[in-house]
Amino acid sequence: VTGYLDDCTCDVETIDAFNNYKLFPRLNQLLEGDYFRYYKVNLQKPCPFWEDNSHCGMRDCAVQPCPSDEVPDGIRSAGYKYSEEANSLAEECEEAKRLGAVDDSLSKETRQAVLQWAQHDDSSDSFCEADDIHSPDAEYVDLLLNPERYTGYKGPDAWKIWNSIYEENCFKPQNVKRPLASGRGESFIYLTKWVSRVCVEKRAFYRLISGLHASINIHLSARYLLQDTWSEKKWGPNVTEFQQRFDEVLTGGEGPRRLKNLYFLYLIELRALSKVLPFFERPSFQLYTGNKSQDAEMKQLLLEILHLAKSFPLHFDENSFFAGNKKEAAKLKEEFRLHFKNISRIMDCVGCFKCRLWGKLQTQGLGTALKILFSENLIEKIPESGPSYGFQLTRQEIVALFNAFGR
Repeated sequence: VTGYLDDCTCDVETIDAFNNYKLFPRLNQLLEGDYFRYYKVNLQKPCPFWEDNSHCGMRDCAVQPCPSDEVPDGIRSAGYKYSEEANSLAEECEEAKRLGAVDDSLSKETRQAVLQWAQHDDSSDSFCEADDIHSPDAEYVDLLLNPERYTGYKGPDAWKIWNSIYEENCFKPQNVKRPLASGRGESFIYLTKWVSRVCVEKRAFYRLISGLHASINIHLSARYLLQDTWSEKKWGPNVTEFQQRFDEVLTGGEGPRRLKNLYFLYLIELRALSKVLPFFERPSFQLYTGNKSQDAEMKQLLLEILHLAKSFPLHFDENSFFAGNKKEAAKLKEEFRLHFKNISRIMDCVGCFKCRLWGKLQTQGLGTALKILFSENLIEKIPESGPSYGFQLTRQEIVALFNAFGR
């Protein structure tokens, strides 16, 4: 993928050089800090849209899927043990347990520290479902112990999630076939024609979702389970998997567009970081973990990253968003917010808990970026000292924003 990106003045090469050599090394260091590695998430919420049949997506399987004492006696009894059905069920459960389970172990010190991190969320215009932080089922998860990678979650269940996101949440007219249709060629031509015809806001919304989808697929391909024996597990890049999703020939020309949408997503989130600098620059704001010297260091690194984001020469110009008729713009903006909130709810239907964790986090991160871009006037009015009443970010939103951008 080379050259200019649609709807932007920027090109792929400029982003690569800026990200790889300047921004990413610093961002990576930030995300390893205590403030950013713990994310609060409720993985036990039932799917609000359809009956979830995934046996490893059941409430009791939340953190350690399929414990053997929950498998019915009949399955575990010797007579049934050798039947084909029992073996395939046991294997599936075992695979989900190994690859899809979320490690929720936190040290005693960390548990005490996170109790002090809760901040009051006085933002009423959130782009995501915010009840995770207040739910009694929500738990803190160490993101470094639960990396985003291939978990074996695939097939009809995974397709259903993405189909639902594209079909119902991308402002897409019914006659346009979904981008995930298994057929090649024709559906992509329809889609490309549709994307080029719609207004910049709706086109941007579709491209953000496509970029998020591309990001997730790249991580699954880059950290694929290549070898799984009793002595070792080996994770690494799976080129074949990557090509199936992004190769120009194998995807009927769609693959490079998906990758360009990833760059578009990067530009939107980078723009949000450059805009939110005044919120973090206030002397009263701190990345509180209780370790004063480390907190000060982390804030310094955070501000360095935000200043770097601001210095990027070819930012996406969000002034083209909602710039027309005020009444129409307000209606479209609200539609945008509701579509996005719906996508954040669909993430509760993901059957694999590690995938659900990273899906929820990245959706909330993108939602937070949009919230920032749509709150420019409020951010400009933030006082240098004292509380920021007009615009507020919770710790949850901050952690999601930077980790999503890190992806």
